[in-house]
Amino acid sequence: MAAALMVSLPFVYSQDTSKVSIKPYGFIRNYYTIDSRQTYSVIGGEYNMIPYDIDTVDGVDLNDVPQGQLQALTSRFGVAITGPRILGWNASGKLEGDFGGFGSNNMVLRLRLAYLKLNRGNSEILVGQDWHPLSGGIMPDVLGMAAGAPFRPHSRTPQIRGTQYWGPFGYTAALLWQLQYKNNGPTSPSNPASTASVDFAHNAIWPEAFIGLNIKQGPWYAQLGVDAQIIKPRPHAVIGGVTTKVDESVASLTPTLYAQYVGGMLSVKFRTLLAQNTSHLNQLVGYAVTGVNADGSWRYSPMNATISYLNISCGSKYRANLFLGYMKNLGAGEDLWLDPATNGYHIYMKGGEEFTHLNSVYRIAPSLSYNIKAFNLGLEYELTACTYGDLAADGSVKPDDHLHQVVNHRLCALVKYNF
Repeated sequence: MAAALMVSLPFVYSQDTSKVSIKPYGFIRNYYTIDSRQTYSVIGGEYNMIPYDIDTVDGVDLNDVPQGQLQALTSRFGVAITGPRILGWNASGKLEGDFGGFGSNNMVLRLRLAYLKLNRGNSEILVGQDWHPLSGGIMPDVLGMAAGAPFRPHSRTPQIRGTQYWGPFGYTAALLWQLQYKNNGPTSPSNPASTASVDFAHNAIWPEAFIGLNIKQGPWYAQLGVDAQIIKPRPHAVIGGVTTKVDESVASLTPTLYAQYVGGMLSVKFRTLLAQNTSHLNQLVGYAVTGVNADGSWRYSPMNATISYLNISCGSKYRANLFLGYMKNLGAGEDLWLDPATNGYHIYMKGGEEFTHLNSVYRIAPSLSYNIKAFNLGLEYELTACTYGDLAADGSVKPDDHLHQVVNHRLCALVKYNF
């Protein structure tokens, strides 16, 4: 097997050894999916989020159209690198990619991971692109490409991260910058329509920050953390017909609790968040304009939501899994600004205006799989139900008779060859 292949190369900067070991790994993964209606999804439809609302023309729902496909875009390859020791620290790293990248189609090489990791005793430092601290290493055991999103935070991003333990207690701290997963904001100084861009985070200069307190004992692991972010949606704006610099920003704070038990044949994983402006984590929570200052610049407030998931799996070679997810839109906590020019609100979130009237989402996803070292075969049923309604003044959804539910049924079959 190629996974057993070890290649030794000279490494001229080594202090303690003259060699570095490189171990290739990866898999060929094929998904076959069938959806009962049109859904908001990316990467050729493999990364499924939620079903679109009813779009009625002459009494016909245009989104009530089934769809199905077979794709292998997320087949993956990478190399795991170990050695040499650097200044007394054990060095390792990963370089990983797949074919789900940017482009007019999804057959574009995409960088997934690229980092250097240094370990010494109970200390670890990581520099490079890795999973966001709210995402990595603690994924639910679902078969679908979205890995539990939009309920589970999902992002790989450039970062500097440190972890330290004293016995079972420790902490994780990270500074993070955006690249592939990004916030939404105004398209241009003269166009308030929503678009996704790294510029909103980069304009703020300050990186996103995460701090978490950890407990790790035997099969148990828990973390209580908070993620903080500042973005600047518009460094320039058109005010009175003149383009001028403005000082606008959105600050958000997302506390989270994570707990898991992984022992023997049983795995239980749970996360809950009070999410603010987490569209860069592939969640349907953004921010909105709440007023206009005397100089014509905008004031913003982050939107709020409760988001939780529970994943329970049992077995190894034959594994049964159940994923449960729930999200509730709580609004901005204050009234939004009604733009007299458009007679509408400006809400910036993943998916754009399609989901500004989303009240709640839940998902039930049971699966069965057969797993050996080189091969995985699985079947998963995913029910995702959205409640849509009329937008309230504070960005939540009115609890009236216009509330209605839209359901998508997805069947996912997975065939995966590991190497």
